[in-house]
Amino acid sequence: MSRAVVIGAGVLGASVAHHLTRAGVAVTVLDAGGPASGTSGATFAIDVTHLKTPYSYYALNRRSAAAHLTLGEEDGAGARWRHAVPLVQWGHTAQERRVIEERARRLREWGHPCRTTGPEALAELAPGVDPASCRAEELVVHDHAAWYDAPLFVRTLLDRAVRRGAAVHHGLRVTGLLRRGDRITGVESEGRRWEADHVVNCAGPDAGRIAALAGAALPLTRIPGLVGESVPVPEARLGAILATPGVDLRPAPGDRVCSISWPVDARLAPDGTPGDAQDPGLEAELHRLGQEVLPALRGAAATAVRRGIRPVPADGLPLVGEAPGAPGLYHVVTHSGVTLAPLLGELTARELTAAAPVAELAPYRPGREPATGVRDESLQVMRGRPGTAARP
Repeated sequence: MSRAVVIGAGVLGASVAHHLTRAGVAVTVLDAGGPASGTSGATFAIDVTHLKTPYSYYALNRRSAAAHLTLGEEDGAGARWRHAVPLVQWGHTAQERRVIEERARRLREWGHPCRTTGPEALAELAPGVDPASCRAEELVVHDHAAWYDAPLFVRTLLDRAVRRGAAVHHGLRVTGLLRRGDRITGVESEGRRWEADHVVNCAGPDAGRIAALAGAALPLTRIPGLVGESVPVPEARLGAILATPGVDLRPAPGDRVCSISWPVDARLAPDGTPGDAQDPGLEAELHRLGQEVLPALRGAAATAVRRGIRPVPADGLPLVGEAPGAPGLYHVVTHSGVTLAPLLGELTARELTAAAPVAELAPYRPGREPATGVRDESLQVMRGRPGTAARP
C-alpha cells in the first residue's frame, strides 16, 4: 500500500485525503490548526462558476460544482454542506451594469442558466431586502447557484477518510521535508517524521512556505479578506445570495447572514504588515453595508468577523502538480477552493495513484507560463482594479 502525507486540512486537503483513501492509499493529514481553521473557515463559500474564463476553466468549475452532488451520494446522506439558492445581482453605475450584462450574455452562449428580470422580483426572490437599496433597472438571476458550509464539507470528508484508515493530526506545523537524493520523501513536524510515497501540499496561504522548504517557488499572492456573520436573524428571510455594489450577503447555518465586501477588503492592510495592522472600523463598516441592504440586520449584532488569507495564483488559475526542481512534492493550491475541491481532489488522487499525467490538469501545472485571457472578475477586484469588473 502506498503512503501519502497531505499538508492542510481545509477543503482541498480534505478532498484529496478522501479520494486517496478511497483509492487505497494510506493517508496522514497534518494541519497547523484544526479542520477548516484557516481560509476554509473564513470564506464566503459560494459557487463562483459564473465568474470564470476562459471556457475551459469555466467548464472545470461547472464540472466540480456538479461533483459536490456526486460526493453527497456516496454515503446516501446527500451533499448536506451544499445549499441551492438563486444568486441575485445588480449594479448601479454604468460600468457595473455593462460588466454584468456582458457576463450574462457570455454565460448564455455557454449554456449556463441565467436570466434578467426587473427589480420588483426582489419581493419574491429576497423579500427581506430594502427596495431602496436597489437602484438598478434590471437584475441578473442565477437560479442554480449555491452556497457551501465549508466546515461541514471538511468534517464530512475527513470523517470518511478516517473511517478508511487515515490519520489526522491537528496543531502540527510542518517544519521540514525529508529527502532521498533530490526527491521529497516525507515531512517533519515538531520533531516528528512521516515518510511517504507522496507529499501533497494543500496548505492554502501557507503553500508558498511549504514549497520553499523544498527549494521551489509558487507564483502566489496572499490577499486578506473579511467575512462577517450575524447573530441568528430568522426575520431576514434571506433565501438567496445577494451580489450588490457594496456588499455580498448569503444565508448561513442557524438563520445567520454571512457578508463580504470588496470595497472594505480593499482597505485592509496587506498580508504581512508588521503587527498585522488593521483599521478597527472596517468590521463595523462591513456590518453597516449589510444593514443597508437587509433592514433585519439593523437590530442584530455581528457575532463574528473573520480575517482570512486567500491564496491567489498569479494568473488566477489553479496550481496542481509538482513544481520544477522539487519532485515528490505535489501542490494543490487555488482561489475558489470550495467550488473546485471535489474535482481537484479526484483528479489529484487519480494522477498520483496511476503514476501518469491526467490530461485535465495540464493547463494548471505550477511551472507554466502565466495564462492569458483569464478574466476572473473577483480576482480583478482583489487586485485593486475595481473599475474592470462589477461585483461577483
